Amino acid sequence: MSNLVREQWAVVKWILVYLKGTSRVHLRYGFGKPMLEGFPDMSGDVNSSRSTSGYVMTYAGGAVSWQSRLQKPVALLTTKAEYIATVEVGKELIWMKNFLSKLGMKQERFLLHCDNQSAIHLAKNVAYHSRTNHIQRRYHWLREKVDDGEFALVKIHTDDNGSDMLTKNLLMDRLRVCRQRTGLADFFPQE
Repeated sequence: MSNLVREQWAVVKWILVYLKGTSRVHLRYGFGKPMLEGFPDMSGDVNSSRSTSGYVMTYAGGAVSWQSRLQKPVALLTTKAEYIATVEVGKELIWMKNFLSKLGMKQERFLLHCDNQSAIHLAKNVAYHSRTNHIQRRYHWLREKVDDGEFALVKIHTDDNGSDMLTKNLLMDRLRVCRQRTGLADFFPQE
């Protein structure tokens, strides 16, 4: 805290501005269907060659679980990084599905939204792909769960994916869309 340089003061100022701007934000529920849905996303880092996976799980229009972390393996292709991110949210979806069933809540269809068409094709096609043989077998767990009908893997447009805010720097308009998709709202509207 002593002898801070200009760059460090800029970071502290940014944090304080962020906290002031989000002090009225809260999670709200009940504005969507009572359905558990997962939204994975990923972003690549040019410097470290590692991707950041992020996901948001929503129920009744509000986020109930979220995560953002660096992927352990270095993904050679965007498809692989998206596939790995989708596997992680798939695991969380299964856990949440079992949790809801223990609470006595039934749901017919569980949705896992993905904004990468190649990752969806990879998960749905069990045929051998020569270009994807480097993907570790443990990530093909996703194929098994989709085939078993544990959840449906569906395409979502990138603009509708609320988990973008966990993996990317966004402009304010895009951040507002992500907040709305995950159930974040202003507690007291600005005057």
